[in-house]
Amino acid sequence: MRTWVLFGVLVTVGLLFLTCDAFPSTEVYALKNFREAIYEDPFMVFSNWNALDSDPCGWFGIFCSMGGDHVIKINISGASLKGFLSPNLHFISSLQELILHGNVLIGTIPKEIGLLKNLKVLDLGSNQLTGPIPLELGNLSNITKINLQSNGLTGKLPSELGDLKYLQELRLDRNRLKGTLPASNGSKFTSTVHGMYASGAKPTGLCRLSQLRVADFSFNFFFGSIPKCLDYLSKSSFQGNCLQAKDPRQRSTALCGSTPPARIHSAQSNNKHRPVEGRAKHQSASKPTWLLALEVVTGVIAGSLFLVAILTAIQKCKNKSSIIIPWKKSASMKDHMTVYVDTEMLKDVVRYNRQELEVACEDFSNIIGSSPDSLVYKGTVKGGPEIAVISLCVKEEHWTTYLELYFQKEVAELARINHENTAKLLGYCRESSPFTRMLVFEYASNGTLYEHLHYGEGCQLSWTRRMKIVIGIAKGLKYLHSELDPPFTISELNSNAVYLTEDFSPKLVDFESWKTIVSRSEKNSGAISSEGAMCVLPNSLESRHLDIQGNIYAFGVLLLEIISGRPPYCKDKGCLVDWAKEFLEVPEILPYVVDPELKHFKYEDLKVICEVVNLCIRPNSSSRTSMKDLFAMLESDIDTSITAELQASSLAWAELALSS
Repeated sequence: MRTWVLFGVLVTVGLLFLTCDAFPSTEVYALKNFREAIYEDPFMVFSNWNALDSDPCGWFGIFCSMGGDHVIKINISGASLKGFLSPNLHFISSLQELILHGNVLIGTIPKEIGLLKNLKVLDLGSNQLTGPIPLELGNLSNITKINLQSNGLTGKLPSELGDLKYLQELRLDRNRLKGTLPASNGSKFTSTVHGMYASGAKPTGLCRLSQLRVADFSFNFFFGSIPKCLDYLSKSSFQGNCLQAKDPRQRSTALCGSTPPARIHSAQSNNKHRPVEGRAKHQSASKPTWLLALEVVTGVIAGSLFLVAILTAIQKCKNKSSIIIPWKKSASMKDHMTVYVDTEMLKDVVRYNRQELEVACEDFSNIIGSSPDSLVYKGTVKGGPEIAVISLCVKEEHWTTYLELYFQKEVAELARINHENTAKLLGYCRESSPFTRMLVFEYASNGTLYEHLHYGEGCQLSWTRRMKIVIGIAKGLKYLHSELDPPFTISELNSNAVYLTEDFSPKLVDFESWKTIVSRSEKNSGAISSEGAMCVLPNSLESRHLDIQGNIYAFGVLLLEIISGRPPYCKDKGCLVDWAKEFLEVPEILPYVVDPELKHFKYEDLKVICEVVNLCIRPNSSSRTSMKDLFAMLESDIDTSITAELQASSLAWAELALSS
């Protein structure tokens, strides 16, 4: 009798909790956590994701079961979402499809994805994911399709994928996977049907995938031979690797390097949770009266505790806070966030300690630049070069593990840049006490181009010198856009992003790449703060690797700024582009664009510059000319030799003397 009473109390409590919050709170939490891990949403696909809503079935990209009580599908593809995959997605236990194809997801694939036992489709293709494929994906017992193509995945292919008995489609092409294809037919494999065996040793690895119909391993770095059990696949599925096969075509020996011999390694055993079978044993022995009384008292106490729990639950339901800030991370949520940082990412980048930078920058008193997001210090490393140190103005409480991985990724991005017209990243500083995130660049001693154009002496920037700066900037952008793979773009390309050396050679610097991420970390709007920046770079919130056209537009505005001496935006005259348009289309009045500070200029150069400007600021971004072609135009049609400068004006002798 007592058992039934307690059972009734438990059922009552359960029903009250279900009435209070019909949709599983763990699934809502997981979706909110997923949203927080995305820090760029250019198409505003999360605009109807309400943090106060306990039922996510109406949110964009979320599909629920027929009863509306579980999320069974997440499909947000081609939305240019930039961020990380939250490990807490595994709390959506009924999830059958996770489709995030064609975004800009970075970081690694969380191993917790392997806990989604009901998952049938996993599509993370065409992102920027790195690191190894988690062997835990071998636990996805109901999976039929896995698409991880076109990422930056590394490491070996887990043999555990052979445990996926329902897998029909596996796409791993265009990554950086290496090692052998884990597949063995077994010594007595006789069946002609792929993936099946007749007798003797069982097949291992991918040869166990009896349902596999489509697979693509192309354009990786797999070596060894193509397993016989996969012969039924198209030859193109194996091209672009380092396999021992003449057909299909493989990578050259130079690209493959010294291929290591295949190693036989045992598969790691997975911890499999098995339900423990409880065995209730009826005891026929009679109980003493005192023991029966003790059980009754215990039951009354337990019942009282359950009643208190019921009243507490009801009170919580009635008093839900109405002042919750949408998407504000609580301390408990932050504790549960886990991001697997790629420790190999910064292995070749110098790490400075805060103390040596503090000494180099005179106790951080030598400030040469500032913005709401950063401070720039000048310093000299003992026995080394002059440096510019950018310190990010971020509070520790606003810094998350996602931001940390973003910071490391950006450092790695900047470290791969090496060109005469780009500032070189020398290293970084990352410390927790006091909280510090800094970047260390080589120092360009002549300040920014903006300072010279708007606050310096006009005679310092003669026409020829300006033309040299223009060609140098174009050469640097050509390198970033077409000679780096993947390409790199300057977050906010303007005259403040161009530093000048002692001989006025331009150096492109990306000091503003943190602006968007810092503002989002503080729950700001993410919009560009200055109106001028909106005129210069209207699409600066796009992903840096996709914003090449934005850089070209900004380059056109920068050319106008250099030849006119006017800022890109001012309250009285508006955008520089709007002001210049009336002159750009009429050759006779082109000279009115030129900076009045200039005593002479070459009309032929001016025509070339204005032609390039027109090619850069076309409204249709797809019709803008590439930096490679723009640089070729500028380099071939503008003469920056000393002879040309001397011929331009009798005052050039004096300018030449000043610049020497």
